[in-house]
Amino acid sequence: MPKERLAAFSDGVIAIIITIMVLELKVPHGDDWPALAKLLPVFLAYVLSFVYLAIYWNNHHHMLHTLHNVDGAILWANMHLLFWLSLIPFATGWSSESHFARAPTALYGAALLMPAIAYYVLQAAIIRRQGRDGALARAVGRDLKGKASPLLYLTAIAFAFVLPAVSYAIYVFVALMWLVPDRRIEKRMRE
Repeated sequence: MPKERLAAFSDGVIAIIITIMVLELKVPHGDDWPALAKLLPVFLAYVLSFVYLAIYWNNHHHMLHTLHNVDGAILWANMHLLFWLSLIPFATGWSSESHFARAPTALYGAALLMPAIAYYVLQAAIIRRQGRDGALARAVGRDLKGKASPLLYLTAIAFAFVLPAVSYAIYVFVALMWLVPDRRIEKRMRE
């Protein structure tokens, strides 16, 4: 199957996930700033989750750029990633509505951990198809950010039961770590 079909489907699913999240931003009950301020936790959770989805969309785009065709293993690994991404709106909603309580904060961390694992599985499926000398394997290299992220999520999940604020600091740190543009794949594709 051509990679374009997989990319188009994935783009559509991610767009729907973002749409579901934005629908959780309800109009405030009132016409003053304090009424709007009550929505701040929901808005902040939306922003963080939107950034995460944007990071996944961007990196997914670059990763698929290394392919010409996809096989069954890549299709299923991609569906696995999309499944976990689709749960981010639920975890976002629960954590923000509970004002970042312990259990919702831990669930939010799990909702970030599982797509990270699924992304690794998809990356491994592509590398397996291309071989160790393929474009993605050469571009990824040691993949320090990819290996550090799940460890940081696990740390944040543990902190959720003691200091949820530390968990969110870690979630923001990981997002910032990934916001720095990763030019490895682009560089390899130009070579």
